[in-house]
Order: sequence, then C-alpha cells, then structure tokens
Amino acid sequence: MAEPREWYCEDPKQQLVWAAATREALQVIEGKWKIVIICQLFAAKGPLRFSELERRVEGVNQKMLIQQLKQLEADGIVSREVYPQVPPKVEYTLTEMGIALGPSMAELIDWALKRRGVLNQIAKPPEVQG
Repeated sequence: MAEPREWYCEDPKQQLVWAAATREALQVIEGKWKIVIICQLFAAKGPLRFSELERRVEGVNQKMLIQQLKQLEADGIVSREVYPQVPPKVEYTLTEMGIALGPSMAELIDWALKRRGVLNQIAKPPEVQG
C-alpha cells in the first residue's frame, strides 16, 4: 500500500528523491513487452510455461520474450524454474516483488482506461445543429 504523500512539496531534496524513485521504477518495467508479461502472469494466478507465455503475449518473438524475461528475472520481478526433464520444462511466476506491483498495475490500468475515455470524448466531432 502506498504511503500517504503530500504532493505539494517545496523541499528540493524530497522532489529529487521522488523523481529518482520514479525513474528507477520505470526502468524496471520499461520495454514493449514487460508490462504485458507481468499482466499475463497476474492473470494466470500461477506459474506459466514458456510456451504458454509466448502464446499469451501476442506479437512477441521468442528472442524478445527471452530477453524481457531475463531482465525481469534480474530485477527480481519474475522467478524462473527449470525442471530437469526431457523436453525441458521452464515455468515463470511473479516473485513477491512482482506481486507487490499489483496495486500499481491496477491503478495504471484504471488511469489508461480513464485517459482513453477522455481522448475518445475529445476526438468526437461536435454535433451538428439542424
């Protein structure tokens, strides 16, 4: 849960702390596919095999999916488990840190949907009076 925050702040040091934290957070989730991967792992409510994740993330190629998963794993968002069998079985799950993104992801989705609605209203042509 987010700590209560007084956004109007005249302390330049605090402003820099918030800006740095925001930049750091965005660096972890930036990339065309990371948010989609995280959303799919939330939706799965459990581990996903690589092939299933590949099917769920439409439009991603295998090389890019592997790269994005490695970065998410290095950042502690995703856990990768390899089972010693033939053919190899690899499963991905959200870590505790990944699960902690849930409220922020929900807020981001709500914001995006709200923005989409506002943009749709702006884009509508004015009604013609007759």
